[in-house]
Amino acid sequence: MLGRRADGRMRADDRISCDRPSGAEAAAMPGEQVGISRVVWGRPDVDRSSAREDCVMRPTLYEFAGGDPAFLALAAAHHARCLADPELNHPFSHPGQHPQHVERLAAYWAEVMGGPPKYTKTCGDHSAVLEIHGGNGDMSDLGRRFVDCFVGAAGDAGLPDDPEFTAALRAYMEWAVAEILAYGPPGTPVRPGLPMPRWTWEGLQERAM
Repeated sequence: MLGRRADGRMRADDRISCDRPSGAEAAAMPGEQVGISRVVWGRPDVDRSSAREDCVMRPTLYEFAGGDPAFLALAAAHHARCLADPELNHPFSHPGQHPQHVERLAAYWAEVMGGPPKYTKTCGDHSAVLEIHGGNGDMSDLGRRFVDCFVGAAGDAGLPDDPEFTAALRAYMEWAVAEILAYGPPGTPVRPGLPMPRWTWEGLQERAM
């Protein structure tokens, strides 16, 4: 069963049981990894009674947050915090900003956290994101402020007040800011065709290059 909090949101430790193999799992070799679940059915060395504990799936960060509405609220709250910051105000208020900046940012974060590929279908791949934000020189202090605004915005937007979830959000944004800063020196080349990063409870998933 999929447990939920009193407010209807999924808890960080909620899991979906796999009572029996089906579909891709049924066709997989014993012990083969399918998605993020370990297939144990048919293995003689595994007690069938313990299979329910091994064959589980955790909600993605996208699902746990509350889906598209949650990320739109997060992006809007983050934008408001950046506008209120004396150092971040300028890059978030310049006249050349895309009129759907908040919606695009929400789609990007949602996809990174396990949501549908709306950003890549309408806006471009990860290389395009790095090209937009790279080449701006040293922005170390802005990066720190950006992370603080992001974590604070999660609370403003009413995302789950769960320590593990909050830690995963902060870890993602610290990684994302560090990646942008690595492309800070003007003229730093960006490899074309970089796939969208995928961030999970355990951190960055390995990306095919």
